[in-house]
Amino acid sequence: MNGPESEYPLIRQYRDWIQNSQSEEADREQFFTHGTVVLDTNVLLSLYEYTPAAREQVLGALRSVKHQLWLPYQVGLEFVQNRHRVIVGRKKALDDASKALRKKLGEARTAILDARKLVQNLLIKYAQDANSKEVLESEISERTVRELHCTWSKTLDDHVQKLKEYDLAVSSVNKEDPVLSQVAALFGDKIAGPPDPAELRRRVDEASSYRFPNRIPPGFADDGKGTPLSSAGDFLLWEETIGHMAASPERSRLLFVSNDTKDDWYQPASNGQSSRPWPSLASELRMRTGAELRIETPGEFYRGVNRFLNAEIADETYAEIDRAAKILIEAVITEHAAVHTSPNPDLAAAALDAVGLDESVPDSIRDADSRLLFTWWLIGVTAQLDRRPRFDDEPDVSIAPATRSEAPPDPDWLPGQRLHLGEWPYRSSSWIAPWFFRAVTRISRHDRQILQQLAARQLDAEHE
Repeated sequence: MNGPESEYPLIRQYRDWIQNSQSEEADREQFFTHGTVVLDTNVLLSLYEYTPAAREQVLGALRSVKHQLWLPYQVGLEFVQNRHRVIVGRKKALDDASKALRKKLGEARTAILDARKLVQNLLIKYAQDANSKEVLESEISERTVRELHCTWSKTLDDHVQKLKEYDLAVSSVNKEDPVLSQVAALFGDKIAGPPDPAELRRRVDEASSYRFPNRIPPGFADDGKGTPLSSAGDFLLWEETIGHMAASPERSRLLFVSNDTKDDWYQPASNGQSSRPWPSLASELRMRTGAELRIETPGEFYRGVNRFLNAEIADETYAEIDRAAKILIEAVITEHAAVHTSPNPDLAAAALDAVGLDESVPDSIRDADSRLLFTWWLIGVTAQLDRRPRFDDEPDVSIAPATRSEAPPDPDWLPGQRLHLGEWPYRSSSWIAPWFFRAVTRISRHDRQILQQLAARQLDAEHE
């Protein structure tokens, strides 16, 4: 809003809420040419999802803003912790693809022969046409279908096998990670050091006791995601960035780039107002640092780099940028999300069947929240431990029934000694989530042992 009315204190103070969008397009260029640029972890991890040609174009675009980049400690930490997970996730997806191909082609082979038999039966039943029945037997014989099955299977599997060695194989990344080295060169020494432990604890306490309960952005949607420290990741990033911007009056513009458009960063659309970054974020940054804020998705950001800094990015690369963004923002079921989300009944049934549990087991858990947490955990752990094939579009699950640590992640967690002697291997070195304790104490010994063995195997896998 411009003009004399913009000088009124009320309009000036609440301008972030009054204006319909972020800063005007004319001012946008200043963020690319003179602003501090902060990339969220998901933007860096996306580099592993691109083809080599697209990755090189994206890195070239980032080099055009190299002197404006700054890496918060939290982003760097999450990047180095999760980069291997992204590569392993690609390997698992390709391994699962080979299994899925065999299953689907086998089902197709059976379906074709069943379809032929159906028509043959109809020919005999309604036309007594034995000749056509024999012709079908010859044209769509088991041998013909088997040969076609082998040909198609080889063609499809060859493509999958080539993808396993394409660009970023897990074995090569273990030895030398080309993405990591290029990201390190991109930021140089413009990275933040670790925060003071006392300050870190203060920030985590502020997030869990004040900001998250009051749904103050950013990061409140991660409340209940593992430990309080892991839940506070977005808020820790925000606080670091505010401290960096406040340290120098020359830092007058912040361009923050992220795939994350959940409602703890973006105000949901309503009453004719389209979704937009929360105005309170811009207000808070200005109040505490005097700087202006602009938040953009990777697609918007790279198009801006192309427009204002003449970076060469092909249309195909923009398509990859958008595709990678979707991959990394797929739903993850946390404890907070689980108690508000009912799982697909077929998915829940498959998880129970995978470990030999009756469908009545969840019903024995009286508390509704505990029942949902248990069901989602079972869905997640059976997929994680390869006890069943994943469903299409199945969400990842981040719910822990137990942990091994000196202190409990939350005061409500119970010591491992509360579980039965001889059934739980970590009685003296673990903490048990209260919902899991309620679940295993209300079922038969046989079912209880199955669940505790699953939880123990999950702990072992996470500590390997």
